[in-house]
Amino acid sequence: MLDVTEIFNSLQGEGPFSGQPAVFVRLSGCIEPLCPWCDTMYACDTGYSMNLDDAYRKIVSFDTNLIVITGGEPFLQWRNGLKQLEKNLLDQGCRVQYETSGKIEIPSDTKGFSVCSPKYLDDRWVFDKINLKRAQVFKFVVDNDFDIIKAFTQRHDISPELVFIMPKGISRKEQLDKFEDTWSFCLENGFHFSPRLHVLTFNNKRGV
Repeated sequence: MLDVTEIFNSLQGEGPFSGQPAVFVRLSGCIEPLCPWCDTMYACDTGYSMNLDDAYRKIVSFDTNLIVITGGEPFLQWRNGLKQLEKNLLDQGCRVQYETSGKIEIPSDTKGFSVCSPKYLDDRWVFDKINLKRAQVFKFVVDNDFDIIKAFTQRHDISPELVFIMPKGISRKEQLDKFEDTWSFCLENGFHFSPRLHVLTFNNKRGV
């Protein structure tokens, strides 16, 4: 059984697969400290129970190849059914991409593509360093903390080509207000600029 918040069909709005059709599987539950700017805080609470067969059938019914498994923190449920769901989806020929904060280990046996978004909270990075070797790319939410993020990538020798920078903001205006500074930061450091396409398109609408 999985604890699910929502499953819906959309386009991936951010990161390395931005703009691609995708089915989103948002699992419930997160790890404190929570991000005060989170726009999916509703996923931190308990969702609804869904058995693997029902979840699998709903996901593949959209006939979309890219499956984005997010949260909350999806890897909290790795041993509770997520591992088997991943296998079933890969056996079907789907691509599986995870959105994780990196607060806990990315499982060593996952075959999905992990986009890790470390968070600087309470004046520290809340991040399991083993994920430096397990994530495929890193995505950072930036406000005015450019130096903190740059220092993190340099300290851990993360190649700029693996770094995606996303302006903080859960509304269209908040995003656009940070575009110019974020653009300059990425250009100066060789990072990817990752706008949040779903926010720019739908503002703060849920489930898109």
